[in-house]
Amino acid sequence: MSFRPTSFFKLPLPLAALLAALTGAINVFAFAPFGLWPIQLLTLALFVFCLLRAPAIKYGALLGWAYGFGWMAHGVYWIYISLHDFGGLPAWLAMLAVALLAAVLGLYTAMCAAAALWLRQRWTSSPPLFALAIFPALWALTEWVRGWLFTGFPWLISGYAHTGSPLAGFAPLIGVYGIGCISALIAGCLALLPRYKLPAAAALLILVAGLGLHQINWTAPHGKPITVRLLQGNVPQEEKFNTAQIVNSLRLYIDMIRAAPADLIATPETAIPILQTELPPDYLPALSDFSQQTGSHIALGIPYIDGPYRYSNSVIGIAPQAKDPAAHYFRYDKQHLVPFGEFVPFGFRWFVDMMNIPLGDFNRGAAVQVPFAVKDQWVLPNICYEDLFGEEIAGQLAATRAAGEPTATLLLNMSNIAWFGNTISLPQHLQISQMRSLETGRPMLRATNTGATALIDPHGVVSVQLAPYERATLATSVQGYSGTTPYILLGNRLLVILALLMLAGSWYCGRRKAREQP
Repeated sequence: MSFRPTSFFKLPLPLAALLAALTGAINVFAFAPFGLWPIQLLTLALFVFCLLRAPAIKYGALLGWAYGFGWMAHGVYWIYISLHDFGGLPAWLAMLAVALLAAVLGLYTAMCAAAALWLRQRWTSSPPLFALAIFPALWALTEWVRGWLFTGFPWLISGYAHTGSPLAGFAPLIGVYGIGCISALIAGCLALLPRYKLPAAAALLILVAGLGLHQINWTAPHGKPITVRLLQGNVPQEEKFNTAQIVNSLRLYIDMIRAAPADLIATPETAIPILQTELPPDYLPALSDFSQQTGSHIALGIPYIDGPYRYSNSVIGIAPQAKDPAAHYFRYDKQHLVPFGEFVPFGFRWFVDMMNIPLGDFNRGAAVQVPFAVKDQWVLPNICYEDLFGEEIAGQLAATRAAGEPTATLLLNMSNIAWFGNTISLPQHLQISQMRSLETGRPMLRATNTGATALIDPHGVVSVQLAPYERATLATSVQGYSGTTPYILLGNRLLVILALLMLAGSWYCGRRKAREQP
């Protein structure tokens, strides 16, 4: 049984593409700060509905590209602010850069649509097989590829819409890409209505299963809770690297740190905006003295230099037991760098040179870095953009566990996304951190310059957060958690295997159908 093209496909192709782009733009409302997660299922279901009736592969590919373009252009429009307001690019060039980024990211949905329609045609697959196996598998695989190709840009991956939905229960098993696969499966069930009603019942069962999985405690409390103070300096980005503001920032953060003791005090990313070699001679010793006198552990965001052209975006830790402040007892170097902001992609030096962005060419840290001890807990930092890559955080936890080394019981994100203004980028980034807590079963502490500074519990729920764009300190306590989720052990491998099995099953069904035909 096949679906006939509907009146939608009688529209002029540009109008059909425009409607697809608007549908993709509406999809953004499924994510933070709006949190209307059913929209993600409904817009994707409409996309699958159209693909089932697409008159040609090229038509479906164009609709896929338009859907992805609208989704990304609306979802990451705030990049314009960093390029124009802070980077100094002309408005037209900044808008063009955002549009080109959205256009490139739209190619992933275009490739998914084209590949799905081509396989359906080649394997003569039925509508249910297309909607419930071929499309969900390819949707998951293309999102997964978007997470690593050209260093990856997995912002607004469809699974992030479900940090507060029943599908969140699947995160410890198959991660954000797996949730994306399941959401595509549910969308396929909805797209088959009203002709096929049984898949809709299956979609409901999947949601119920997610609720059940969310009740499983994959990790358990470890040691005693620790007190934390997360500093939100609210330093204006446009002033951060001015000479006068640098002096003010140094004074601001030493005052905020020494305002009260805590087991862990964390600053935002590059809270200290100069290299450690440029600090006043008494700056780090003063922090060390405070640490010794109060028993406080300090996580300080600072760019670090190890030699000529060897710069790192780093966290240095100062502990009460560290007698020599020059030999910092802990250091973490950012390993997943932001293109254009922290390294220059090949062939784009001309573009970077047009922008007024300092600290723009860092070295990468090691893929596996051990956590640092804070009383009973082990804290593993990640810096800004790094928490987009759940497989890397899970991989660090798995590697230290396999090596018999201490495994983190708390995650700490230190960020400065003031580059993007007071926009939806702040709650979107918070939602990404929520997914990391769901995948690993560990709390996430967030210390940011302008927001969202917060504590996320091991179930992905924001326990407490500061208002954005205010100078404040979040003082709270947090319980560390230990243990292993399936996602920590397997990363994205389980999702990739599942998707390939779905495609293999579809191929087998197509081959069997061909044999049965006379």
